[in-house]
Amino acid sequence: MVALVVILGSTGSIGKNALNLCEKFGVEVEALSCAKNVDLLNEQILKFKPKFVCVGDEKLAKNVKNIEAKNIFFGEAGLLQMLEISSSKKVINALVGFAGLAPSLKTRTLGKRLALANKESLVVGGKFLKTREILPIDSEHFGLKFLLENKTAPKRLIITASGGAFYKKPIKFLKDATPSDALKHPNWDMGAKITIDSATMANKLFEVMEAYWLYGIKEIEAVIEPTSAIHAVVEFIDGSSTMHLSRPDMKLAIAHAMFENVSENIVSHANLLDLKNIKFHKISLKKYPIFSLKDEVLANPDLGVVINAANEVGVFSFLEKKCSFLDISRLVLSSVKNFRDIKISNIDEIFEADKEVRNYAKRMLNAKV
Repeated sequence: MVALVVILGSTGSIGKNALNLCEKFGVEVEALSCAKNVDLLNEQILKFKPKFVCVGDEKLAKNVKNIEAKNIFFGEAGLLQMLEISSSKKVINALVGFAGLAPSLKTRTLGKRLALANKESLVVGGKFLKTREILPIDSEHFGLKFLLENKTAPKRLIITASGGAFYKKPIKFLKDATPSDALKHPNWDMGAKITIDSATMANKLFEVMEAYWLYGIKEIEAVIEPTSAIHAVVEFIDGSSTMHLSRPDMKLAIAHAMFENVSENIVSHANLLDLKNIKFHKISLKKYPIFSLKDEVLANPDLGVVINAANEVGVFSFLEKKCSFLDISRLVLSSVKNFRDIKISNIDEIFEADKEVRNYAKRMLNAKV
């Protein structure tokens, strides 16, 4: 069992669940980070007594309590420095968005084991990470990992989507959907950005890309399974299929990423008698147009940088009520069309492309996409 761990994004839902598991199994927490929620971070410091912490900026750092000032870091540079001086062999990266890429790359460079909940790291930089060594923190990819231990050759991977907040809403509803509407996820307790991504199906597109980088298979599909009881399916070349089933509780995937060999109960088993309502549905590209990019991005994974940057601009503009819900998809599709031939050959080009796409996306929003 892991003895010492770093948790990046400790105040988010993944981070809080990871800390619950650390408490339950007696894992020492060496370092924590958060972007803005210093009040909760201070509570975590009192309880888990980390040696190092990092926050979003210098002003916030002045509000951190109960830890030596020399062990408080801030900003991206501080986060990377904290990783460098930590002795933990495992890093849980639960940061949100593009900001998670640099710590993932740093973790790889330092030779530490990466337990990854930050899907954007793979979406934009999968070709520069040791993907076969990554421990995925995602119910779908955790399920695929289990299923792929079958020795029969896989033919196709299938992951499931809940359909997000608007699955039962008519398409005409989306035109006037508000952030409050989009944040009402039916099954999962997630942060705002990921919940919006679930409503647009960008989250599922990202998970398709994650599956490609993690398992090296391009035959990947996604379907809607509204109960979130079935997380993944693998179709094997011999004609058989296996499914991964569990309650929708992220502690299970986190535990397997943290401990790798789990021999204790983490969550209660699903009641098989409750599964009679499970049905699978095709993803409507009319309702979820972002998902129409699946085949194109699997053919050219470098487009992940474009999709992620445009999506982040759109999502945060929507949350700030500066654009409509439907503008998010329009912005992503427009950006992919504009940067369709992009090629990324080194890490620096990821950051250059990210900046260029964000500037383009902001111009498009200002022109009212």
